[in-house]
Amino acid sequence: MARYTESVCKLCRREGQKLFLKGERCLSPKCAMERRAFPPGMHGKKQTFRRKTSDYGLQLREKQKARRIYGVLERQFRRYFEEANRTAGMTGVNLLAMLERRLDNVVYRMGFADSRAQARQLVRHGHFEVNGRKTDIPSFQVSVGDVITVREVARSKGYFKERAQIMQGGSSSVPAWLRSSVVDMKGEVLGVPAREDIEIPLNEQLIVEYYSR
Repeated sequence: MARYTESVCKLCRREGQKLFLKGERCLSPKCAMERRAFPPGMHGKKQTFRRKTSDYGLQLREKQKARRIYGVLERQFRRYFEEANRTAGMTGVNLLAMLERRLDNVVYRMGFADSRAQARQLVRHGHFEVNGRKTDIPSFQVSVGDVITVREVARSKGYFKERAQIMQGGSSSVPAWLRSSVVDMKGEVLGVPAREDIEIPLNEQLIVEYYSR
């Protein structure tokens, strides 16, 4: 399966803002946006002073930003948009809700991972169950009432023991549409994420305009 293999810090610099793709590192002075807050490449500094971006450019950047935050490639992202467009309601909000309900994102939101990329790897390695069944597909769409559990064979691993301590410290906040229990190492989907529950700096209307050209 195709995936992005280069430095993710370049993605943040290209979009001109932190996308929090590397977890705690993004909050430290080591973050690339703290040291080199300009686009990557030999002409990166000059690009900061370019003329005003066109409407198409703004729409493209917003679409790319959403793709990179959730770690989705172009073809799959377009399929998400097409399905969101067929669903009743506002297309942009439907799109974000579908991305939020990906299993890798839910694992991250529940606090079991430091970043979506890390959550994706944990899911692929088969460390989670959905309603008692092992699920290793990061794009799996969770539904209301689904219970996501860390598998018994994985709980004894050093990573999850450390993660339990971090979760007990209350360093991660779980959105209202999810519930997470550090004691049982499991969580539950309480509802469908509303727009106000998705605290990501995105203008979904620009994405809709991009695909509606």
